[in-house]
Amino acid sequence: MLHYKLQFLSTLKTFVRARPSHARSSRSGFSLLEILVVLAIIALIAAVVGPRLFAQLDRSKTTTARLQIRSLEAALETMRLDIGRLPTEQEGLDVLIQADPSQVAGWAGPYLDKALPSDPWARPYVYVPPPADATGAPGAPDSRARVISYGADGAVGGEGVNADVNSDQAR
Repeated sequence: MLHYKLQFLSTLKTFVRARPSHARSSRSGFSLLEILVVLAIIALIAAVVGPRLFAQLDRSKTTTARLQIRSLEAALETMRLDIGRLPTEQEGLDVLIQADPSQVAGWAGPYLDKALPSDPWARPYVYVPPPADATGAPGAPDSRARVISYGADGAVGGEGVNADVNSDQAR
């Protein structure tokens, strides 16, 4: 019986040795050339698609600014109907959110659901009240207040993404 056990163990050892271990193939990874080709393809795709994506992002920011300006104009008009005038330059757009009822008779705000928004470039909108000598005739362009975003550069004027967005353009 001992003889059979020894023979079994000997056969088992031979079987274990005869099995190929997890031998690595001669080609287990990617060559440097293959990796460089893939990186070059990715770079070409990024060079073609990237500028288009950024241009779309710039256009969407300008569109967002126009929509927010329209919303602010609508709130200004609602407030004008309630108090009989537009905000002064000192009051600015903040009067759409909160006002002292003793100084602003008829104020029934807040006229915006949330806090006063910043423009898409994270700057405050600029409020320009109508001139003091405005006729006040309905539809007269000089009797309207203006809301302005100075665009991506934050400076007056500019072209493209740096162009100003104002309430005259938002209509």
